[in-house]
Amino acid sequence: MKPLIEVALEKAQAILASECSPIGLMASPEGYPHVWARDSVITALGTLHAPGHENCLRVSLQTLASQQSELGAVPNNVSVATGRLDHTNAGSVDSNLWFILGHLFQYRSQGSLEFLRTQWPFLEKALLWLRYQDSNGCGLLEVHEAADWADLLANRFNVLYDNVLWYAALRAMAEMSGALGLENKRYHELADDVRHKLRIVLWVGVENEDEWGPNCPGHTEWKYTLSQVDPVLVKRPFFLPYVAFRDFGDYCDVFGNLLAILFGVANPAQEKRILAYLRQVGIADPYPVRVLHPVIYPGSKDWREYYRNNNLNLPDQYHNGGIWPFVGGFYIAALVKAGQMGEAQRQLEKLAQVNRLGIEEEWEFNEWCHGRTGQPMGYPHQAWSAGMYVFAHQCIAQGNVRLLEFKS
Repeated sequence: MKPLIEVALEKAQAILASECSPIGLMASPEGYPHVWARDSVITALGTLHAPGHENCLRVSLQTLASQQSELGAVPNNVSVATGRLDHTNAGSVDSNLWFILGHLFQYRSQGSLEFLRTQWPFLEKALLWLRYQDSNGCGLLEVHEAADWADLLANRFNVLYDNVLWYAALRAMAEMSGALGLENKRYHELADDVRHKLRIVLWVGVENEDEWGPNCPGHTEWKYTLSQVDPVLVKRPFFLPYVAFRDFGDYCDVFGNLLAILFGVANPAQEKRILAYLRQVGIADPYPVRVLHPVIYPGSKDWREYYRNNNLNLPDQYHNGGIWPFVGGFYIAALVKAGQMGEAQRQLEKLAQVNRLGIEEEWEFNEWCHGRTGQPMGYPHQAWSAGMYVFAHQCIAQGNVRLLEFKS
């Protein structure tokens, strides 16, 4: 009998085989028959090396580029039925960010300079649109509530998740422009600045002491502002989910912190603290992983009445502490990057178990599950749940997360 993790790999690959539409990777045939910018790029981490799927991401990127706005905004999603921008949940910041990263993953995997050269004007427009999201010139993006993958959560202003992706997108532009023989020094400078500011604005604790040196001019106002926001905010074992005008989120955005580890925003001491904390609070119990800890309850300053929409974002559900198997794949990748191979293998077994669950049948690769009971509650046959299982399996087999790493 085959081990469960190998059966899960076969089942995931079967799911992915049904997701490649004529215009790119769908999110889910049942619930989301669209090419979503974030979903397709994340899913592609598991499809880029799969036989017969090598071009799925390329087609997705071409579809998204064809619907780019005059100002450079990449659509959140494009309908497979119409081939046009779908205006449901149309506003997002991370579409542009994943669009840029998708081109880097495609280039690293396939090495096609001709495709990269053809797409370069769309990439430059996407980056310029992002730079205009820095409304106060601080170097970080300012983001509205629910304007990214967490589309029912009140993260706002300098948001961890979006700004970690912003750092990665700038590094991606540097690498791709260098491959095309273009000047890339400015991209590296911008990326260094974003990483520095993430470490001083969104991390509270001794692990970032080196960032507050004599070469840190102009940022003492942030230190003063944070001290005025809450005198109890002395240290935290994770990057804060957001910092806004005299306000901050005091919970752990798990996805944002995992990306900070994988893309190199977190320094080694921060990486160690984050992973230790996630293990201490049982973030992968019952399955990998719950995406927010602690959950937000009515009465909290971060509670919004719109969390009740469709009964979705109640405590332990959806973005408010629900289990998202695709983020579980990123958790396993972060463990591999940290050299915790035994724990990564253990979590892969649990990721196989949660993907095996179903509402109507086994192996539904559900969108998300209840954070306490582990019962599936989202749409089945989710592409990024399957894609990130494949990617996590590959990371363990190869012993690295090379596709996601940047040289400092």
